[in-house]
Amino acid sequence: MNIVLLGPPGSGKGTQAQRLERDLGMVQLSTGEMLRATVASGSELGKRAKAVMDAGNLMPDDVMLGIIADRIVAPDCAKGFTLDGFPRTVAQAEGLDNMIAEKQIRLDAVIEFKVDEAALVERISGRFTCAKCGAGYHDKFQRTATEGICDICGATEFKRRTDDRAETVQARLDVYNEQTAPILPHYAAKGVLRAVDGMADIDEVYRQIGEILGTG
Repeated sequence: MNIVLLGPPGSGKGTQAQRLERDLGMVQLSTGEMLRATVASGSELGKRAKAVMDAGNLMPDDVMLGIIADRIVAPDCAKGFTLDGFPRTVAQAEGLDNMIAEKQIRLDAVIEFKVDEAALVERISGRFTCAKCGAGYHDKFQRTATEGICDICGATEFKRRTDDRAETVQARLDVYNEQTAPILPHYAAKGVLRAVDGMADIDEVYRQIGEILGTG
């Protein structure tokens, strides 16, 4: 079974892709990991991708599609794959359609993670971790038992990711709404678009995905 997960940053796509890989053998295809592996391979495509990355430019769609085309025919994808982080634009979605059609591969479902944007910003921007052991906490949903002291190792220093700042999260949401959300009607017209509640807890989201895939 081959699927695409669509949703804004922080909606939980990566977590669910990992569970699908663990339980069903559907390989999680992350654009970042695929790029790094292709560059490391030293192939002609890898050399081209490295040149683009070194120049600090956006990866051309044809390069990304070439990387995915090579990856989805690898033996470990025989049980299926989950695309996480691609496509991001309508042009990429159309390119993906054409590429998988040429390879006679079927896209079984495109699953949208529906979110409450204000709640998502709160969920992400409140995260922080222990600077020593990496234990995760949240300003509202998972505070330390004793203020300022890590529950796990007793350290008193914590850190926050720059990407988790409220203004950064909102900016990434704006980009998603502008560039990626227009993909949804494209897949709806093809009859493969489904949706889950991205604000539900991890197990419930996984249950909903299982219902869509017929594995629940």
